[in-house]
Amino acid sequence: MVHGIAQHAQQVPDQVAITDGTTSWTWAQLNDVLNRTTNWLLAQDIQPDQRVAVLGENSVHTALAHLAVTYAGLSAVPVNFHLTADEVGYILRDAAVHTVLCSARTAPTARAAAVEVQVVDLTAGVPDAPNDEPPTTIRPAKPLYYTSGTTGRPKGVTLPDQMFPGGANMIEHVDLIAASPVRANGRHLVVAPMHHTGPMTGVRGLMAGTPLVIMQRFNAGQVLTAIEAERIEATMMVPTHFSRLLALPKHIRDRYDVSSITRIVHTGAACPVHVKRAMIEWFGPVLLEAYGSTEAGTVTMIDSAEWLAHPGSVGRAMPGYELTIRAEDGTVLPPGQEGLVCVRSLTGAHPRYHGDPEKTRRSYIAEDVFVIGEIGYLDPDGYLYLTDRATDMVVSGGVNVYPAESEAVLRTHPAVADVAVIGIPHADLGEQLVALVRPTAGAQVNAAELVTWTRDRLAHYKCPAFIEFVGSDLRSAMGKLNKRKLRDAYLSVRSS
Repeated sequence: MVHGIAQHAQQVPDQVAITDGTTSWTWAQLNDVLNRTTNWLLAQDIQPDQRVAVLGENSVHTALAHLAVTYAGLSAVPVNFHLTADEVGYILRDAAVHTVLCSARTAPTARAAAVEVQVVDLTAGVPDAPNDEPPTTIRPAKPLYYTSGTTGRPKGVTLPDQMFPGGANMIEHVDLIAASPVRANGRHLVVAPMHHTGPMTGVRGLMAGTPLVIMQRFNAGQVLTAIEAERIEATMMVPTHFSRLLALPKHIRDRYDVSSITRIVHTGAACPVHVKRAMIEWFGPVLLEAYGSTEAGTVTMIDSAEWLAHPGSVGRAMPGYELTIRAEDGTVLPPGQEGLVCVRSLTGAHPRYHGDPEKTRRSYIAEDVFVIGEIGYLDPDGYLYLTDRATDMVVSGGVNVYPAESEAVLRTHPAVADVAVIGIPHADLGEQLVALVRPTAGAQVNAAELVTWTRDRLAHYKCPAFIEFVGSDLRSAMGKLNKRKLRDAYLSVRSS
């Protein structure tokens, strides 16, 4: 494995390698704490079928945890720190987690969730272990990411080999380091939560010698301040971040020098054309859009120049992928015709769901052809355009949310006879959740009570922002919830 951190510790030991605004480490300090944490993990007798969970907010310690697990050749399970103890506990059991690396903020949740699982708070001190360089023969293991569940529980996803090919090439895989012209000493800014796949590009960039500046939470003004003060060259955002930056008055935006930026990768959700055009006008042709999914990896990319020639497109297939649009029966559709967006890996790297072979099977429409879950079409030049979503998934603030989780919780309330949770447009978040609730006959319940019911049991981003009570049946004669029909009817009533 590449030991760029060790090289920089020798060449520029006193240069700051990583900071989160509260804690900063030089390359020498980072190398020391990384070696000690890695060697401590190697001494824990963690078996090949066991994993290490990382439960932490955006911080240098969370970055350290991810790096140490990688250097130890273990499989990481990044866990959203907004989850409740019950949600975290499910993931720890499902993923066969041996150890949880956490922070002072997340330690109470980790300890409440963990049964027979070792919990280590890295902010309380780096484990006492030798700081010798770990063996260079260790190869990184694939992490296990959890997505919101379509049936009420999150699903573990084993990343394709494309995402973690191992060895020295790990830091240069398709996505975003190789595509970015950032110099070895150019700073990368992390603004999105570090339990997602995208922001981890910056953490992996440390292994190539790219200093990292971590924002603990997104604030538009603070982002611009950091870009100017730190001479940031690259970052990754979602469209909600763009909207919040553009919401600043122009005279405030114009105060900041953002000329150091050479690459802004954006992903997570479809970006409105007017928003992306405004960002290009402001920052210049530095935007690089990456489209795909946790399961499939980065499937398409498009830079600013291509996008200006094909506005609204999310790009063409990445090398190693075959992109097709298919009908429900698997028939390949011609250019210009809408259908299911499907992808086939030409390298044999096929997504699968951890412990759920049936869900894995249902995700393929033909041999080795994975259905991403969105509707779109290809133009004659192979550029992909997205037009709708094929699943119930809602993208709120760049985060994928499956309504089934909050529906399952609401159905446990005695006053709820039936419920359908839908996503409706939101100017800032892109979409927000609304629960359509049919109350139990004679029940006395109000919306605030049901909102509290869900927020006590789920991470808040999974919970409906509003509850709407309905008097009619939510289901069809066949007992199905037609979310698209319910959503259209709800929006029609709101606009009338």
